[in-house]
Amino acid sequence: MTADISIPKLCHVFVYGTLKPNEENYAQYCAGKTIAERQAIAYGELFSLPMGYPAMILGDRQIHGYLLSFAEASILESLDDLEDYQSDRTASENAYNRYEIETFDLEGNLLTSAWAYFMTLEQITKFGGVPQLDGCWTGHN
Repeated sequence: MTADISIPKLCHVFVYGTLKPNEENYAQYCAGKTIAERQAIAYGELFSLPMGYPAMILGDRQIHGYLLSFAEASILESLDDLEDYQSDRTASENAYNRYEIETFDLEGNLLTSAWAYFMTLEQITKFGGVPQLDGCWTGHN
C-alpha cells in the first residue's frame, strides 16, 4: 500500500495559554479553523505573567496544553501578529519567538512536531513572571 501524496501537510501549533479552547483568544484566532484538537504535553518551563497570560521557555518540565492542527500554514500569520513575532527581528525584539518542538500525548507518546511560542527568560524576569510548576495555566481564576 502506498501513501497518498496528495494529502497536504497540516500545520500543527502547541498552545498553552490564551489560545487553548475556552480561553480568551481561542474564539477569535482558532475556532472553526482547526482540523483537529487534542490535549498534549510539551517540555519547557511555564510562567504566569502579571498581564494575565503565560510564557514558556525551553526546559524539561511537562507543559499541559493543546495540539491544534490547521489545514493551512497561513494561520501562523495571525498567530504571529497576536504573539508579536516577526521572523526578521532578533529574539530580544520579539515578545515571543516561534520554534518547532516535539509534542506528546498524555501518556508520553510522541505525537508530532508543532510550532510553539516562547518568551526569553530575560523578558519573563523583567515582567515578573511567576513559575507555574504544575505546567498548567488557565485564565479562569
